[in-house]
Amino acid sequence: MSTGQTLLLGAIAGLTIFLGLPIGRMQNVTPATKAFLAAVATGILVFLFWDVVSEAVGPVEDALTAGRDGRFLWLSFLLLAGFTVGLMSLVYYDLWMKRRRRRAFLGPGAASTAEFEQEQEHEHHFTGMSPARWLAVFIATGIGLHNFSEGLAIGQSAAADQVSLAIVLIIGFGLHNATEGLGICAPLTGDREQPSWGFLALLGLIGGGPTFIGTVVGQAWVNEPVMILFFALAAGSILYVVMELLNVGRALASKTVVTWGILLGLFLGFATDFILVASGA
Repeated sequence: MSTGQTLLLGAIAGLTIFLGLPIGRMQNVTPATKAFLAAVATGILVFLFWDVVSEAVGPVEDALTAGRDGRFLWLSFLLLAGFTVGLMSLVYYDLWMKRRRRRAFLGPGAASTAEFEQEQEHEHHFTGMSPARWLAVFIATGIGLHNFSEGLAIGQSAAADQVSLAIVLIIGFGLHNATEGLGICAPLTGDREQPSWGFLALLGLIGGGPTFIGTVVGQAWVNEPVMILFFALAAGSILYVVMELLNVGRALASKTVVTWGILLGLFLGFATDFILVASGA
């Protein structure tokens, strides 16, 4: 497989994320439907969390069982540092944005619940985006980190002349990305201001573009610690988004609706993964 063919297929695997993005322009969506879609997105992300943690922990356990203590400590540090940065950077960024919005709308002394709720209503005037849009950007960021790691796997398989494995990975990751587009845009359904096609395209680039970038890097450079670091970053950021989506679901609908949505999302995630396993990847 030539370099051009590898990069083209890596780009296709990333672009499939755009298939699910039009759902973000759905209007007149009931709270229950919005909660169900958010729950489906949560289920997909729970699967991705399990997937990336498994990939990140595997090499660390291998180093431990092989008795390579120095490498085990180094990989463990990368795993812990990446996960901590991926999770806590989003937590502190969200807190910083909330303080900034509160000062802009209410002044430094305002702190009542009613005032804060009013400030949330006017958030768009100060940040240019609603809370639903910020959540969509966070989801796309977490998925983008995950997809960069997937791109590394595609590129490294092609670089090692494992053509059949590279093709299977491209097909499987492409299917994964198609469901991830749904996950990114679930919070946007029914938002008061319909997202533009340009904003949806930006989300697609954030979430799917790293697949292509990872393919480029992976074909030219193979490095296990880098893989672990990006898987750990992805796991931390995905966990943050899962917590946020669960809050959305609980606020909008019953536990039954949310749970069925999560189950469907998990099914979609594992179904696409089983395609990879059945193909011998």
